[in-house]
Amino acid sequence: MKTVLIDGSKEEGGGQILRTSLALSCITGKPLRIENIRAARRNPGLARQHLVCAQAACEISKGKCQGDALGSHILDFRPGPVRSGDFHFDIGSAGSASLVVQTVLPALFGVYKPSRVTVTGGTHNPWAPPFDFLSETFLPAISPAGFSGRCKLIKHGFYPAGGGKMTFSIEPSGQSARPIDLCGSGDEFQIHARIYTARLPAQIARRQEKLLSDSALNIADIEHVEATDSDGPGNCVMLRICSGGRTTVFTAFGQKGKPSEKVVGEVVSLAQDFLKSGAVVDRFLADQLLIYMAVSNAGAFTTSELSNHLLTNIEVIKQFLPVDFNTVEQPRQYRVSCQSP
Repeated sequence: MKTVLIDGSKEEGGGQILRTSLALSCITGKPLRIENIRAARRNPGLARQHLVCAQAACEISKGKCQGDALGSHILDFRPGPVRSGDFHFDIGSAGSASLVVQTVLPALFGVYKPSRVTVTGGTHNPWAPPFDFLSETFLPAISPAGFSGRCKLIKHGFYPAGGGKMTFSIEPSGQSARPIDLCGSGDEFQIHARIYTARLPAQIARRQEKLLSDSALNIADIEHVEATDSDGPGNCVMLRICSGGRTTVFTAFGQKGKPSEKVVGEVVSLAQDFLKSGAVVDRFLADQLLIYMAVSNAGAFTTSELSNHLLTNIEVIKQFLPVDFNTVEQPRQYRVSCQSP
């Protein structure tokens, strides 16, 4: 079978190109060669979490890798048949456990027996979906299309200490996969806030709670979660927009030297922009839905933005699968659809 050659410097030039390519290589059985890995990042090449993504793809498919080393700019991957099982992956840093899971998840949905995936690493860190997003936004979005999974947070892991742990239980989709349809609008919504703190002074949460209460958003309630199991300090503020049986989670992370005003301002701005668009799918979920639409050869959603991650994912998917994506600009939003050519 002909090897698929991917240039990791194209479009967003980050780790998503690697993750999507590995997932689709496992699904299609096509060998993969990816060059210029994460070329657009400050520290290009395979970082620890990306290396674990490659190792995880090898593990679920009994595949073989060359170039799977820290800092490598080239990876050759030859998958075998994907198998179910009880898989354990340890990033060994605060690298995102969510992104490792999302590398293997699409392929494991396609096998005939349930699987369980446990990942140790960062569960709540910037530049990656936090556990709450996976649990409350991502899994419920793909479940109606036949991709059924459950996740559980075992231990919180904030950047930079890491040490968190999450598990995923995955049911095979079999022949039951259906098109994703997330194009409705106009539902009433409620906004709920959640503040996470770990090993930090109590006044930080109190300050963030007051800032949320004073914001332009009508927030129904504010929950404070003190993560006493965390190995290190951490803070994030989440806004959960609940509408039509769906929840969209937005997050901003605190860090040393970053005032609470900026943290709260970031997450409020994300929520406001999304609500103004009237779209069903936020820009963070949008690119993650594409691979599930592609394996179903159908589906559509409205989103607030055509992010660089989304456009990059479209181009990578088309290197592996014979599908067409169509993006149509509408007032304040975009409609993205997928179909066979």
